Amino acid sequence: MSKLSAILLQPEGRRLEFKESLPTNSDLAKTILAFANDAGGELYIGIKDNPREVVGLKEDDLLSLEEKIASLIHDLCEPVILPEITFLQHEGKHIIRTQVYKGSTPPYHLKNKTAEEGTFFRVGSTNRLASAEMIAELER
Repeated sequence: MSKLSAILLQPEGRRLEFKESLPTNSDLAKTILAFANDAGGELYIGIKDNPREVVGLKEDDLLSLEEKIASLIHDLCEPVILPEITFLQHEGKHIIRTQVYKGSTPPYHLKNKTAEEGTFFRVGSTNRLASAEMIAELER
């Protein structure tokens, strides 16, 4: 069984998110920030979550989607987050995997908001706005 086949059997959670298509700018940024503020994580685009199905992305769109993801993360998140973006294939369908590692300089937040208004973390498979106490903990 391939690594991706094993991942497809796992539920979404603290370190794993599936999206059928590229999420809105703010949803993408919140997920990336939450991963960087927590234990890191992987976002797979081209995989429907419920029911779990690899829908794939158009091969011709892969490079432009990768550039858009990288630009959004750079433009919307601070401090700087350097994701690892890779292309995968599963049964002839194309997927983009964005791997985010636990950040070394938290709290990570939306660039256009203060840390208090724009810091996110993961609770299960959801992104939540961090409280002042959580932000203080991240700063330690």
